[in-house]
Amino acid sequence: MSEFHHVSVLLEECIEALAIKPEGVYVDGTLGGAGHSSRIAAALTTGTLVGIDRDPVALKAASERLMPFGERVKLVHSNFSDVAQVLQQLQIPGMDGMLMDLGVSSPQLDDGERGFSYMADAPLDMRMNGQDPFDAAQLVNTWSQAELKRILYDYGEERYAPQIAAAICRRREQKPIETTLELVDIIRSAMPPAALREKQHPAKRSFQAIRIAVNDELGAVERVMKDAISLLNPGGRLAVITFHSLEDRIVKNAMAEAAKGCTCPPSFPVCVCGKKPLVKIISRKPIVASQEELDRNPRSRSAKLRICEKL
Repeated sequence: MSEFHHVSVLLEECIEALAIKPEGVYVDGTLGGAGHSSRIAAALTTGTLVGIDRDPVALKAASERLMPFGERVKLVHSNFSDVAQVLQQLQIPGMDGMLMDLGVSSPQLDDGERGFSYMADAPLDMRMNGQDPFDAAQLVNTWSQAELKRILYDYGEERYAPQIAAAICRRREQKPIETTLELVDIIRSAMPPAALREKQHPAKRSFQAIRIAVNDELGAVERVMKDAISLLNPGGRLAVITFHSLEDRIVKNAMAEAAKGCTCPPSFPVCVCGKKPLVKIISRKPIVASQEELDRNPRSRSAKLRICEKL
């Protein structure tokens, strides 16, 4: 797929959140179509933008879009959870801001061949980075019924997780499950008629859960939150957009933990732990899309932006 068109979510809110300094160092951990990045790069003079993406297709499209900004942009094929190694390799000691948009890019969802979509027949893949060894076919065909039930319930909030996990295991005993529409048929067969009549596609929650597990999306968010906060220069800001309640909880808790000072019991007359807050929370409540943006881009409906600033 040569075209990579993706509508950036909460674009103006993100640019405002980062409070960009023209000479600063900024990291876009989820480069995608470079909608956010092109705005960051345009605000820089002597500063540097580091763009990271695990998807080579996105990286190629972004490199073309960011070409006018020349040397101030450095693009890296990596996972945002490896931001510490990326900056070390570039010999950059710290950053003045980092942005992460944790949603799956529209082109990834819409490109049937990549196996993210339950609307098109394709090999069961769902890897954001096609070079990763583990794909959806391996997960569906090798994980235990208990593990399948757990991810469908936890990551997809699928109330028919036990029935769907059992149906997957029954079908794969006959032959391996290889395509997206095969999996859709299995999911449909496990659900009661009332669930099939719901407005939402019956496979949506299950496909989301499998995608999250294949790409270790929640593990990556947990790892990056610690490193990102420690790598921020004083006054630097971290802005994170989530689309899923589990991701949002990880981001919210990590920021809250970093913003906490003394952890001594209230009964202690003086502080003995010496713990100081690392950040201050800029947005107590998450920033969400305006009605105008919702009308323009329905996929922004579940987006939540949280921001903190290094002290």
